Amino acid sequence: MALAELKNWFARHRAPPRPAMRITRIEPGFEAEAVIHNLPPGPASVWSNDRLAVEEELWGAGYLTPGGAPELLRFSVPLGLSAASSLLVLGAGAGGPPQTLATDLGVWTAAFESDPVLAGIAAHRLQRAGAALAKRASVEPWDPAAPAFRAHFYHHALLLDPIRAAMPEPVLAAVESALKPHGQVVLVQTVADPPLDPADPAIAAWCRLEGRISALPSADSINRALGRLGYDIRIAEDMSARHMKLAVLGWKALLRRMKDHKPDHARAAAIVTEAELWTRRIRLMHEGRIRMMRWHAIHRASVR
Repeated sequence: MALAELKNWFARHRAPPRPAMRITRIEPGFEAEAVIHNLPPGPASVWSNDRLAVEEELWGAGYLTPGGAPELLRFSVPLGLSAASSLLVLGAGAGGPPQTLATDLGVWTAAFESDPVLAGIAAHRLQRAGAALAKRASVEPWDPAAPAFRAHFYHHALLLDPIRAAMPEPVLAAVESALKPHGQVVLVQTVADPPLDPADPAIAAWCRLEGRISALPSADSINRALGRLGYDIRIAEDMSARHMKLAVLGWKALLRRMKDHKPDHARAAAIVTEAELWTRRIRLMHEGRIRMMRWHAIHRASVR
């Protein structure tokens, strides 16, 4: 991941810190700070303007994971989505997923985001994109500790790494209750088999950077939860190798652009921090301690 190269570049191009700015209105370059400024007291967010800018340089506008819009569409197309479909999405990111789904596939998209800063940014971006898109796609916050959605309302669900604790059933049960009888679910999830040790320095550092706890669900626990909820699993794919490849490609492209367009002090620091996060994530995947899995499951009510 060339983390050492990034750190050396940062050391050579140090600049004096700029005076702090107080953001009083939302502007394209200051969305995270503006949202934070207006948030009520609640859970902290790991997101800032500089971090968000780095992620979007890596994966595309509104996206926070490798592959960006093309990878999202790869997950979504098997659901057979159209303008006659409604889709529940857990993981709005910074607005990229709901905008792509509503624009490219025409599906009515209700996206939910657990991070308060991202939820605010995603909702603002959808509104800014115009009335037609805002009518077809929406973003709301949700609480993974108490998931609840409109009952029996959506045709299908796309779940983008939504399970932040070891017990997957509360989230999956809430989704099952929100779907119509013929509903299908695509779940993309970071898992750990066996459980991670929170006292391990490598695990602790990765969790701190990602803003997550070490109690990840296992693949078997998700298989069992889907089965208990009445789903037949049609696909259970370990996509760790693909995930790592897309991450490395994104970083290589960013490093090439940096040769001609040097980032400023704040952006360079954010790039180094994000490179450390992805270096740690990829190392854990190489070691088999975490995996990225994809499930496609169909409720038995629709199976003939």
